[in-house]
Amino acid sequence: MTPERENRLQAVLNNRQPDITVVLENVFDPHNISAVMRTCDAIGIQEIFVLNTKIPPHKKWGSKSSSSASKWLTVHQFTDAQACFHQLRQTYERVLTTHLSSDAVSLHSIDFVQSIALVFGNEHDGVSPEIRDMADGNFIIPQVGMIQSLNISVACAVTLYEAFRQKSMAGHYLRPRLGEEKYKELFTQWAYGAD
Repeated sequence: MTPERENRLQAVLNNRQPDITVVLENVFDPHNISAVMRTCDAIGIQEIFVLNTKIPPHKKWGSKSSSSASKWLTVHQFTDAQACFHQLRQTYERVLTTHLSSDAVSLHSIDFVQSIALVFGNEHDGVSPEIRDMADGNFIIPQVGMIQSLNISVACAVTLYEAFRQKSMAGHYLRPRLGEEKYKELFTQWAYGAD
């Protein structure tokens, strides 16, 4: 491995954020999933959750839009919502869904400095009632247009860049935040298992 390659891997790992994740519930289009993965990688999210309770598990992601982002992420696939949330609750303190409801808070009022998981629903129905019941609350992205929705990958990108802004201001990117064991595990995986 060249010194440049080693430095690049270390720089990316130094910016990984272990206290934020994305959950995609029954998202049909693999290209939407890939676009979300690319955004996750861009802001330093390491793990994402793909929950398929109504559609078959995905075998691959849309490679054109991901630029192979999935190989740099830890992707957890679930077919059982309870099992997915059990694992989420082991790491993340708060789970919020994107859902237009009377109790939904604005994206800009969320504290992204805390440990958080963000759930995005599928292209047609959004987040299911079952998942909303299991979560800690709902949020919306403020909009003033006629159409009160965004493509899932766009909604995720808008949300994650607000998280990036807050985490940057809080100094989360100034020092490595992954545990030493996880850091070494990912470095080895990336250095010798990915291209």
